[in-house]
Amino acid sequence: MDYETARAFLIGQGNAGPENPDAFLNRLKVGKPPIPGQVTSILLALKMVYNALDGTPSLSRELAGPLYRIAIESREAYEQGDRTGVNWPPLLDEDLERIARAAGHIFMGRWQD
Repeated sequence: MDYETARAFLIGQGNAGPENPDAFLNRLKVGKPPIPGQVTSILLALKMVYNALDGTPSLSRELAGPLYRIAIESREAYEQGDRTGVNWPPLLDEDLERIARAAGHIFMGRWQD
């Protein structure tokens, strides 16, 4: 996956809208688990974007908004689903933590494990 592909993928996954019902954020908001491989693809795309932007002083709003939404709103949707009895996949909670950390690394401009 190259930078442009990763960037476009993350923007698509983080922009919840009716035109993309299988976007990561859309699925979580309606109480559906991610599509198999979707979390792995998001994590890979986050790492690719981080590597490509390493050393750059700023992010575009077009990318920053979806990154924020993937990191924050996915957690909120998960917790809302949890409160209403959605049976989430067992590792989704940990996956959301990894996604939030990776997005945070992009915002901070340094990768920390």
